[in-house]
Amino acid sequence: MTAGSESGLTEFQAAAFFLSPEEPLHRQYEALRAYFVEQLASTEAARRFGYSPGSFRVLCHQFRHDPEKRSAFFRRLPRAHSAPARDPVRELVVAMRKRNLSVYDIRRELAEAGRRISINALTVLLREEGFARLPRRRDEERPAVIKAESAEVADVRRLDLSPRSFRTTVAGLFLFVPLLEGIDFNRVVQAGRLPGTKMIPAEQAVRSLLALKLLGVERKSHVMDLLFDPAIALFAGLNVVPKRSYLAAYSSRVDHRANLRLMDAWFEQIEGVGLPHGSSLDLDFHTVPANTATEPLEKHYVSSRSRRQQGILVFLARDAEQRVFRYANAGIPKAEQSDEILRFVEFWERHTGAPPAELIFDSQLTTHQNLSRLNQQGIFFITLRRRSRKMLGEIYSRPASAWQRITLDSLTRTFRTPRLLDEHVTLPGYEGLLRQLTVIDLGHEEPTVLLTNNLKIGQAVLITRYAQRMLIENNISEAIQFFHLDALSSMVGLKVDFDLQLTLMASSLYRLMARRIGREYERAQPKTIFRNLLDLSAKVEVETERVVVTLDKRAHNPYLVASGLADQPAFMPWFGNKRLHIRFA
Repeated sequence: MTAGSESGLTEFQAAAFFLSPEEPLHRQYEALRAYFVEQLASTEAARRFGYSPGSFRVLCHQFRHDPEKRSAFFRRLPRAHSAPARDPVRELVVAMRKRNLSVYDIRRELAEAGRRISINALTVLLREEGFARLPRRRDEERPAVIKAESAEVADVRRLDLSPRSFRTTVAGLFLFVPLLEGIDFNRVVQAGRLPGTKMIPAEQAVRSLLALKLLGVERKSHVMDLLFDPAIALFAGLNVVPKRSYLAAYSSRVDHRANLRLMDAWFEQIEGVGLPHGSSLDLDFHTVPANTATEPLEKHYVSSRSRRQQGILVFLARDAEQRVFRYANAGIPKAEQSDEILRFVEFWERHTGAPPAELIFDSQLTTHQNLSRLNQQGIFFITLRRRSRKMLGEIYSRPASAWQRITLDSLTRTFRTPRLLDEHVTLPGYEGLLRQLTVIDLGHEEPTVLLTNNLKIGQAVLITRYAQRMLIENNISEAIQFFHLDALSSMVGLKVDFDLQLTLMASSLYRLMARRIGREYERAQPKTIFRNLLDLSAKVEVETERVVVTLDKRAHNPYLVASGLADQPAFMPWFGNKRLHIRFA
């Protein structure tokens, strides 16, 4: 072959075909041949054929263990006849990949050039061209791009107590400080035996998580939006807010027993600051949808989605008089679901010295045998009875003369004059008689069948009291909407359990806040209280012996002034024993 031949290759060009291959698949073949046949060192083979040492090791591993990779050298994958998204940028993408750019880097450069393509399309294109995945790179190995500013590492030992001033958009947090003054927060944390470190002790960790609950932050990852607001760090007693990775890891370290101890300690403390327990409680189950491969989950009914799916079953007890959750337990197995009411009774008796006076719940919460146990303990209950087709037939066959019409006291009800049957019945597994009220003309298509062991309660009072039980549904809805109880849909049960206890604590503080503000907000939901009163900006001045928070003007500030929360300075032992002074602009 001569040097001037136009139809053939010169010897140099023929050698270059093997030593400097241009096609990705050919280049992989020659690189692997040099390593396995010619016994070239891995780093030398990678350098000769334009690979990084890490990506060449990945290529060798795939060649050894993936038969498809080996057979790819003898058959090319068929290319689609038409790829409108990939074909126009194919050459550009190949050239960029030869610069060791990732699919995200390639997409960004193409977007800057006005060419839009998805990550999935880029992945398919590179696979068609025979490129392997890039190995994980260090930050310094990645292309230079604009990055978010890094915050300091949270460390209580770096807490700055020196005088300074700053602006904040979450000043409403400081209005909870006077409410927390009567609560020994450190004692609560110690009683729960929660984990902590020298950098972030347990009290500071829980304060950080509680602050996010009080602010209605949807997910723990959204704490990254608040890293540079010193107000949350000051409320928690840290130099900066812990990042999302720490918060997720911390919740995983809190086991179920610690959650129960935390609930016990919080119950004792909250009663001493103006939130005494009532005598009547509403009970219900709620399912937090979840999906995890690390822990077995059971299917439960999810009311918001009207279907059964994998989730974590949560038991909630709401104080009907104080309108606040008193008890919460998560991760209840189906086999133990019906007995959870008995565990709650034990909890209540342990903390109050007596069993609850009255429990209201629906028909699927427990069994007839457990109803009998409640009756033997002197606990009144009101529940629904499940309606069978046979029972409905008997109800509709009753003559008109058997029904009596009553008038409900509520002036706001549309259906104030229902008809009912009041009779005594027996049930399998229940020892003794039960009172059964069958009610129609109450606004439902089917009759409502109520069961109770309280034989003396008035008919109108009984119906009205069970109707008020629907408020627990509102409380659960409020916990989901503002406290975002369902936001952990992909978390394991342990994290849901801890998040549930934080929700219980935050709801108690909001109920205390509502009571302090007065009649206008006494029955308001946390979402309303936060939006109208606590979504505040302010100027914060840290002085030698005190912290002064001057709240900006807002239309509803007179309610906060009248509440007396700013009348006296509040003690802040977690922040250098300084005093908090709240002022209004």
